[in-house]
Amino acid sequence: MSLPDTEMSAGDDFDDNGYDRPSKSQIKREMHALLDLGKQLVELSPERLRQLPLEERLYEAIRDAQRTTAREGRRRQIHFVGKLMRDAPADDIRRQLDIWENGSREETAAMHRLESLRERLLDDDAALTELLTRHPAADAQHLRAVIRAARKEAQANATLNPGQEPQRKQYRALFQALKTLTS
Repeated sequence: MSLPDTEMSAGDDFDDNGYDRPSKSQIKREMHALLDLGKQLVELSPERLRQLPLEERLYEAIRDAQRTTAREGRRRQIHFVGKLMRDAPADDIRRQLDIWENGSREETAAMHRLESLRERLLDDDAALTELLTRHPAADAQHLRAVIRAARKEAQANATLNPGQEPQRKQYRALFQALKTLTS
């Protein structure tokens, strides 16, 4: 005899249908998600793997899968990695993989700020004065030289014929100088 909904207390761990555990379909979806995460880990370099919070047994299983060349053996080893992933901190691993794949939002925003600063420096001498005010320890002479070279490079690129490859060396050098200055 089942209990009416009114008799179930809020402390019971039942879902909307009155079940006290996840459905088989939900468990299967979660296992497939862990298997897919395990496949992603198998594709990583050993250096990246060492940066993740993996237990030694899982790390060795991933390395074994990377070394396995036989198709069926590799498939079985990847399934074993998926099984071991049940005890791994999957959310932390996914978060780190996302950062590696997409970069963090803060890093992206910082790069955009540097790019816009570079453009302002190439267009306006007042931007350099403002930058030197904010960073008094900056090497003003070096920055002026890099900006001057990047401006010359931009002028030379403006006169190129269609199909010719523009030079970007000084443009990149200015970005690197700004990056080291602001870090």
